[in-house]
Amino acid sequence: MPRLTLSVRNVDDARTRDALERVVRTASLVDGQPPFSDQSLIDAASGARTLILAVEPQDPPVDPDDFAVVGAAVLGHGELEFVVEPEWRGHGYGRAALRGVLANCPPQVRIWAHGDHPASRVLAQEFGFSPVRTLLQLRLTKAPASRARPATAGHADVTVGTFRPGVDEAEWLEVNALAFADHPEQGRMTLDDLRAREAESWFDADDFLLVRGSDGDLLGFIWLKVEDTVGEVYAVGVHPAASGRGLGRLLMEAGLARLRDRRVEAVTLYVEADNLPAVSLYRSLGFTDHTIDVQYARTDA
Repeated sequence: MPRLTLSVRNVDDARTRDALERVVRTASLVDGQPPFSDQSLIDAASGARTLILAVEPQDPPVDPDDFAVVGAAVLGHGELEFVVEPEWRGHGYGRAALRGVLANCPPQVRIWAHGDHPASRVLAQEFGFSPVRTLLQLRLTKAPASRARPATAGHADVTVGTFRPGVDEAEWLEVNALAFADHPEQGRMTLDDLRAREAESWFDADDFLLVRGSDGDLLGFIWLKVEDTVGEVYAVGVHPAASGRGLGRLLMEAGLARLRDRRVEAVTLYVEADNLPAVSLYRSLGFTDHTIDVQYARTDA
């Protein structure tokens, strides 16, 4: 059985941060998607979640700062995300590290398998976990079609503008919480979470579109994230009081028009598999299945 040391680390430490970024970057290239959510990494950096590195013991012992990282895990808020560095896979390190991490987790912990890889399913079954939640990643690979009409055509009583940092945070947080009241991650975003994203290199206020009514009240939003040649519909939400007015489609069309201007090669988004109205809307716009994220919980928890 592989020997591992599980070490709680502080992301403020430069060596730890470099090691984590290397694991995330390599796993993302090999697997086609990141092993951790943005929120998990933000929480790990702030101390709201715990970062654990799986390190191969050195024999004979070497400088403790000179370590080989086999994998990483982020634990907190009842959730665990875990990844093995690709070059260490296939040798039992994932099983050994997961066994050690789970030994220190509450029985109700839920584990995310980003990409629903076969190896994840095998480990989940072996450790007594069953799928409880499915998150679809949909992708639009054709460039969004040009639009000859304004984004607000058919909605003369609304206007589309951009997010104003330092001005719109409080109002957006209120509408976001209402729009995602049943969503375990998006609905609990705080001002600190929002400001952390505003500080990210990818953030662009012009990619954050807001729809307001004739009275100026915020009715909905679409938040876009562009990295390299891929644009992500980071979040799209409508105030419950404005539902049924077609604002979801209006926002998506406005967002796709913006991404066309950004000249992205593909558009991606995440949606709960059981959110049938949203899935239907996205498919009607040309999105198709790309990958699946599955959340597991212990069968006997």
